Amino acid sequence: MAVKQHDFEADTGKILDIVIHSLYSEKEIFLRELISNASDAIDKRHYLAASDQSLQSETGYAITLSADEKAKTLTISDNGIGMDEADMNSALGTIARSGSKAFLEHIQATSGQKNKSGDKKSGDAFSLIGQFGVGFYSAFMVAEKVDVISRKAGQKAAWKWSSDGKNGYSLEEAVRDTAGTDIILYLKKEEKEFLDEARISYLVRKYSDHLAYAVNWQPPKVDEARQLNTGSAIWTRAKKDISEEDYTQFYRQIGAVYDEPFMTMHNSTEGMLNYTSLLFVPSARPFDLFNPDRKSRMSLYINRVFITDECEDIVPPWLRFIRGVIDTPDMDLNVSREMLQKNPAVQKISKALIKRILGELKKKKEKDPEAYEAFWDQFGLVLKEGLYEDYGNRDKILEICLFRSARSGTLVSLADYVAAMAEKQDKIYTLSAETPEQAENSPHLEGFRARDIDVLLMTDPVDEFWMQAVTEFDGKSFASATRGVSDLDKVAPKTDAKKDEKQPDEDAQNKEFAPLIAKVKSTLGEQIKDVRLSKTLTDSPVCLVADEEGMDIQMERLMKAHNKDFAGSPRILEVNPDHKLIKGMASQISGNVDPELIEDAAKMLLDQAQILEGRPPASLTEFARRMTRLMERGLSA
Repeated sequence: MAVKQHDFEADTGKILDIVIHSLYSEKEIFLRELISNASDAIDKRHYLAASDQSLQSETGYAITLSADEKAKTLTISDNGIGMDEADMNSALGTIARSGSKAFLEHIQATSGQKNKSGDKKSGDAFSLIGQFGVGFYSAFMVAEKVDVISRKAGQKAAWKWSSDGKNGYSLEEAVRDTAGTDIILYLKKEEKEFLDEARISYLVRKYSDHLAYAVNWQPPKVDEARQLNTGSAIWTRAKKDISEEDYTQFYRQIGAVYDEPFMTMHNSTEGMLNYTSLLFVPSARPFDLFNPDRKSRMSLYINRVFITDECEDIVPPWLRFIRGVIDTPDMDLNVSREMLQKNPAVQKISKALIKRILGELKKKKEKDPEAYEAFWDQFGLVLKEGLYEDYGNRDKILEICLFRSARSGTLVSLADYVAAMAEKQDKIYTLSAETPEQAENSPHLEGFRARDIDVLLMTDPVDEFWMQAVTEFDGKSFASATRGVSDLDKVAPKTDAKKDEKQPDEDAQNKEFAPLIAKVKSTLGEQIKDVRLSKTLTDSPVCLVADEEGMDIQMERLMKAHNKDFAGSPRILEVNPDHKLIKGMASQISGNVDPELIEDAAKMLLDQAQILEGRPPASLTEFARRMTRLMERGLSA
């Protein structure tokens, strides 16, 4: 039979240029596409053979790769359903047949696509991953010419399709002993790497390792082929057939780690949406946990074909430590298979996975609190990012968060804190600091400790960010201990207070210290917003607090770290009227002693308050001079 020549439509050159130069980020993707198409063809034959035994392969199913270095050809062969002349015109001429203009519009729109019939199918035994048939045309990224020799199962005739991707294609009768397809790539001069067995072996393991069919390498002049892929996907097996050792080995393989998984979650979901997930929670931090890009390292498979290991649309950045795989036939991809589309399937899988992960972590926290504390020490900081990034899951994340208790020194949950609150307490008190040591030594805790009221210590940088978004838990609002809490006596009395002990008269106390307050205020001027007597300090003479509308101390510190010109706002200086130093200063003022002494002392109070917060005095030189003058007065007295 004569060779039939077919012309591409006018815009096909533009389309192929997009496929070859713009659609795929890596040339190596062509092998994944062609092996996937071969797997699809075998799926289809296997499916049809269930009702027509004459279509069944007598030798089993496999995909075979071979190279001819002299001819510079790479061949991908399968014993799948095969194609006849009409199929070749339809399947391999998809670009020309489907309409160049429409295809270009779809690429430019980069929206979710439907399959060739116009409907999105779920769960077809032989559904194709790619759209518009462009996966086959990725071969022209590395080949200057492509021949396809195919024989359809159940037929005796074979056909050959040939094209250089530029000047149309030809069709003619050919010879093939069995049903299936050979795709022969005549590689470009610069693509010789794809003739190398080691390179091909690596790519097969990377993209097609878990296909259900063997992917073999057939060396020249050798009878037996060597299988390149494992041919087994652990996540497709029943859980009862998988040992803990199997799970651990797979976890270490995909994560390139050596620790034991803290938790393993293996589930299959069927219904409107079909997918299998095998997820691992590490027990030790991955080295890249705090990389700036914060990308997920989950792997997405479609029908056991690897698609991507960047699944941020499915697993959010605040769960980026999760390792594992997701395999589904129901995922819409763009034409290159490399980018997930914003579609309901992605959103549903993401929502279900997040719910499962948070649910399992909550169970672990309740059943094995000691192990969960070890996990939290490694990953709690990352999980808390979700409190300000994921509004929909905020409440569930709060339920599994742990915080350092100032009262017990242990980690407690918010539910534990609320259960242990004082009878009249209606707020969850927190204190922010740069380090746990700084928080535990803060003078702001003195009033709470005196009344046995617990305070949660927030020492992670992320705490100040999520606390701007989260205002309450279980109906209890958060309140900062550094904002000058003044109603602690209404919450609980001092634990060491005697029942008949007479409380100081507030008006008399204000009158007694009014001259000192005025002097300190005039001396410090705009460095502070106000000076007032403290109702919480017990041991320290002084501390700085923000008013109810002011910025918390730790947040101000973070703002300054990002912007050296950020000045913040003056805070309120609280003085302890029961402290010997404050009482002494008050008596010195009433005695009309040296005013410079009081001024130095007032400035030293501010310096001390700043040091207690972890900040240096405004001027270290002036601080040293004041310290020297005060020491001289004390030693010469």
